[in-house]
Amino acid sequence: MAPAPVAVSNEIEVLRHQARVTQRVMRLNVEGISHEESLIQPQPAGNCLNWVIGHLVFAYELIFPLLGQKPVMGEGRLKPYARHSSPLKDSDEALPLQELLAAFDKASERVDAGLAGLATKKLDEPAPYSPTNDPKETVRSLLASVSFHQAYHAGQTGLLRRVVGKLGAIA
Repeated sequence: MAPAPVAVSNEIEVLRHQARVTQRVMRLNVEGISHEESLIQPQPAGNCLNWVIGHLVFAYELIFPLLGQKPVMGEGRLKPYARHSSPLKDSDEALPLQELLAAFDKASERVDAGLAGLATKKLDEPAPYSPTNDPKETVRSLLASVSFHQAYHAGQTGLLRRVVGKLGAIA
């Protein structure tokens, strides 16, 4: 049974709600998956579950300065999980799945705390960067894009769960 809808009063609360739902979906999808299973590559192409989880952490780390939060792992450790990085083919390149999951949980807490402290008027300010190279990117549009990005990849974790031979986690 689906949880009862949550009433949200403003766009920052909507972003916080979306981040919490994304975290919940991702956690359900990775339940019972081992580190070794997280490295199974989808065929004929794509990224493994381990890469997707690391990429989710990487994406949150990029917005931490905007939200007044400190990094969980740092971009250096997460370099193999950056946008356009090569698929993880060697298990030595991959961080342990449990470490990535713990980092994602901590990153999610920091995103929630950062959003909770974000003034609504800041949403109209220019963004510090733009994933789409939009010179008119605002904090609002950047946070909306990051929210979509995270949900998109959380959905991939459901498919990758099936790639490793597990039943779907969300009915």
